[in-house]
This record gives sequence, C-alpha cells and structure tokens, in this order.
Amino acid sequence: MLRANFNWCLRDRIDGWHQQFICGNYCDLKTEVEITPLTCSLVKGTQLANPWKDGGGKAKKEGEKDKSPKRTAVLMQDANLQELKDARPWYQEIDIGVLQLIPARVNESFNKFFKGAGFPKFKRRHDFKSFSYKPGRIKIKGNKIYLPKIGWMRFYNSRSLTDGFEIKTVTVRQKADGWYVSVRIENKTVPDFPVIPDSEIKTITGCDMGLGKLVYLSDGSAIENPRFATNKKTKRLMKIRQRRVSRKQKGSKNRSKAQLRVSKLHNRIQQRRESYQWDVANRIVKKADAVAVEDLQVKNMMKRCKPVKSETGRFLSNGQSAKRGLNRLIADASWYNLTQKLEYLAAKSGKKLYKVNPKYTSQTCSKCQHIDKNSRQGEKFICTNCGHIDDANLQAARNVKTKAIETYGLNIVKMIKSKKVRRDSSKPVQTTLFDVGMYERSSDNTLPQKACTEHSRSGKRRVGENPEYKQLSLLGYLGRNS
Repeated sequence: MLRANFNWCLRDRIDGWHQQFICGNYCDLKTEVEITPLTCSLVKGTQLANPWKDGGGKAKKEGEKDKSPKRTAVLMQDANLQELKDARPWYQEIDIGVLQLIPARVNESFNKFFKGAGFPKFKRRHDFKSFSYKPGRIKIKGNKIYLPKIGWMRFYNSRSLTDGFEIKTVTVRQKADGWYVSVRIENKTVPDFPVIPDSEIKTITGCDMGLGKLVYLSDGSAIENPRFATNKKTKRLMKIRQRRVSRKQKGSKNRSKAQLRVSKLHNRIQQRRESYQWDVANRIVKKADAVAVEDLQVKNMMKRCKPVKSETGRFLSNGQSAKRGLNRLIADASWYNLTQKLEYLAAKSGKKLYKVNPKYTSQTCSKCQHIDKNSRQGEKFICTNCGHIDDANLQAARNVKTKAIETYGLNIVKMIKSKKVRRDSSKPVQTTLFDVGMYERSSDNTLPQKACTEHSRSGKRRVGENPEYKQLSLLGYLGRNS
C-alpha cells in the first residue's frame, strides 16, 4: 500500500513537473485558467490544478495581503490523504505519520534530481522495503519498542539509548536476514566538537585509494583490502548459490528460498564491508588533525569502453572484457562510501577533510616535483629526472598531502625524523646481563662496541667473518677476559 501511494504521489509530481515546460496562454491544463501569458511560471514544487486559490480569480486590492499563498506539493498532497482514506478504507490501518512522510520522500527525490541526480523512478515491489515514523510517536522500554498501529514488539537492542536524548525519526527497514529499526536521536545539550581552523592544523594525512591495498597513507603505511565480494571463497560460494537459483522453476517456492540465500550472502558481504570501513575510517581520522583524499569520479571510472570499429564495419576488441574485472574490484573496494565515512567522522571529531584534484598525483615525483607518465612502471615509481625510487601508491599519497597543503594554504611545517646513530663515549657504559654477551670491549678496554649480526635475504641469521662475535654467558665472558 505504501508503495502504491508513493507511485501515485510520484506520478502527480511528474505531471506537475512536465507542465512547467508547456508553452501557452494558460498555466492549468485542466481548467485552462489564464494566470500568466505565453509561458508557464510554475515553480518546481507545484502539481496539477491551480496552485493559487484566489477565490474565483478576483483581483487583489492594492496593499491587501495574500490570504491564500502558494502551497508546496508536499502540503497539497498531504491535504489529499483524507480523500485517499475515504476512497480506500484499508489505508486507515496505516499510521497517519507514515502516510505523511511518503510525499516528503517523493519531494526529497526531486530535490536530489534538481541538484544533479537521476530522475525519480517508480518503485517496484522489491524496491520499496522501508517506512518511517514521525518524531514523538515511538516508545522504547528495554528490549521492547512500540510502533503505532502495530503495537509493542521485542527487538535486539544493539546500542542502548543514553539518558537525555530525544527520539526523532524512526525508520523500519526490511533486509534479507530480518527487520531493522534505525532510531535517530538528538540532545541539544551535548556540545559539538570545535572545528579546527586552517591556521591551527599542524598535521595532515594524505590518502590514496587503491585495489591491492585499500588505502595508502602518506606516512608510509598501507591498509589491507580484504576484497569481501571478489575473493576466491566468496566468488565460489556466490556462483554455487546463483546456479541453484537458475535451476529452480520460476515462480516456485524453492526458487524463492534459493534467491533468499543469495540475498543473505549479499547482505553479509555488505555488513562486513561496512564494519571494516568504519574501523579503517576511525584509524585514519585519529592519525592527524586533517585528512586529504582525492576527489575521484568513481562513476566515470567504471564506465564502459568506447566501441572500436574497423574499416569493414566490424567491431574490434576494445578491452571491455578485461575492464569488467577491474570494475568489479573498484565496486568491491567502495571508495566513495569510505570517503563519506571519513568526512562524517572528521566532522564529528572537529577535524577537516580536504579533497584535491587527482590529476598527476601518481605521475609526480615527491622529491623533485617532476611530472612524467613514464616514471610509473606498474606499482613501482622510478623518477626519470632524479632517479627517486618508491612505491607508486605511497608516492601518490604523499603528493595528495602536498597538494592539499598548497591548495588550501595550510601552514604545516615539514617534520624531519631523527635517525638513531651510535654515540661514542669516553666513559664506560653500564650494561645488563642480557647485553653482556652482545658487547665486546675495544682495544683500549674502555669503550664497549656492540657486535653486529647480519641477516640473509632468506631470513636466516648468519654470523660475520669474525668468530668472536657470538653471544656469551656471564661465566664465559669473565673467563675469556681474565
């Protein structure tokens, strides 16, 4: 019923939206009332029928206030709810707050469309799986929740509500493994974290998204990419479950059961990815005062390759088969969702997230700033100008950090790490029992020198040419120096 109401509201809004582009000497297609000549001046929030209720078209007197201002589409569709309940009595079983949020949901879809998103689409049966309650209509006591028109229900309280918080909008959502309740809470007495001004930012972390590793950081570290959907085990399990669905008769209960198993596997992959990305975002945000990332257009990166035609008109290989695997890896990494989590956690903790242009970040040398695409050889970076050798992705992370500092004018002093070196001393150094066998006295019998052992590439320990460089016990050390 909610899906049918959503589709009806969407159809009403689409008719009103198309009406804006119809030229003529009237604005209302039904009554053909002349309101504005030649062109229609309806705003984006109108619907069919006259949006002005001026009492039969009477002209207003000079200085008279408008008694019936223009209403938005949400208010106009809310006014039709009583007619909807009279015409369809079964809608009375649904809470009024749930029905009132359906036009608001349609309005939100149109607002996103006006900002550049896709045009709103009608919902199919399997696309509409959530509904929301207005604030002040939900009660929670322990592990029970009260939903209007449904009653008290038990639920798993995964996160207890803190005292002092007010329950706002509550959304009930159906997933493959059950029903979930999302509770939005608010406490105006809790202070927000003060946002760090650009002049007080002392440290910043540059991030480069990848596939071999999920994130490469400018400090030289990298975060693993588990590949929840594209690893060998998951791909094999998904293949088996999808094959079982294809072998079941269409419309049968066994096919529905097999499809449910596939949906549960997809849901499990999504939950694991979400949990891992929240953990990764927390670790990155805690590293510095600010985070710099690339402003990637992931949708454009996953577009199909352009077709290639020969002189005879036949289609040639354009690399789309190989790019299909790359697109799956990019979708599994979910860079955009990770960037959103970084932005949310940074704002929550009072820090900032800077987005920079990704152009030439992987082709620029971090030492001499020389740009050359030939410097990158796969995962290796060898500068053609100065000969600097580094990992290509770590190199890009450092360039992202440098770009953010230059673009936003951050006053960050470059910190130079101190290296540990041996310090010569004329005085004897006191050692512990563990260090006795690791030190040898010098020729003047005053300065202890630490015996060094080398490691081979295979990881096995090998001793130097001097056979005296070996660990000794306390008795062996005293007997040797007596």
